[in-house]
Amino acid sequence: MKSELNDLAAFAVVAAERSFTRAAERLGVTQSALSHTIRGLERRLELQLLARTTKSVSPTSAGADLLKSLSPALEQIDRALNEVRTARDRPAGRLRLAVSKSAAALVLLRKLPAFAAAYPEVVLDVSTCTGPVDLVGGGFDAGIQLEEFIQKDMIAARVTQELRLAAVASPEYFATRSLPLNPRDLSAHYCIGLRLPGGSYRWEFEKGGAPVTISVAGPLVVDDTSLAIQAALAGLGIALAYEDQVADYIGQGQLIRVLDDWSPSFPGFFIYYPDRRHQSAALSALIRALRVS
Repeated sequence: MKSELNDLAAFAVVAAERSFTRAAERLGVTQSALSHTIRGLERRLELQLLARTTKSVSPTSAGADLLKSLSPALEQIDRALNEVRTARDRPAGRLRLAVSKSAAALVLLRKLPAFAAAYPEVVLDVSTCTGPVDLVGGGFDAGIQLEEFIQKDMIAARVTQELRLAAVASPEYFATRSLPLNPRDLSAHYCIGLRLPGGSYRWEFEKGGAPVTISVAGPLVVDDTSLAIQAALAGLGIALAYEDQVADYIGQGQLIRVLDDWSPSFPGFFIYYPDRRHQSAALSALIRALRVS
């Protein structure tokens, strides 16, 4: 199919130039190679497409009929190729992204206004997810996720500094309960559970290099830290969320942070993608806009 298309395109150029010499120069091939191509096409079609004399070349009746049908299709293909080349050189088009719910709030939405203003021809088509995603199988251009959920064969660029989790609850919740001073004290509290693809997340703490992992229980389990925060604000129990998500609530006295000295930092979010070869201009622009040094 590809060979047939190339041969038909070569025929159209020869017919337009009415010269094998000029057509060969335009196509960047030798005149003998071009003649061989046209003879092969005529042989397969069992039709003479070009009438040749020592002074001129012109389409036969069959060649003119073929050219009439062929020209619109070749023009459409040429326009499509130009659009693809434009997408390579100018940030434009649709980018499909698989983004964790927390990364959507902490990374993407914060930088989206500036990105949209700088690149108005780029559309970000975002699907939120929890846990690992098969980018290639899902037809995604890139994803934003925690390092632990990124497949090893992906290329990744950091889009946040290191992060910390914060355990928080409302003043109303703690009005009748003592503050936990040790992660093991959480067994006496209602906690808002977080569900990951592999099951419920066991809350991780560390102090003095000694890690502690706790299974918590409570009236609610969610798969989104934003929902956990809302539950904490409503007084349902202690929630675990990224400290950037709850900083304002803490500052305004709507939430109380506990176990701060037990909260270690960990690698933050990364934008990741399958291959850096032939990367679209739109994806390159998004990576530049999101990445941190």
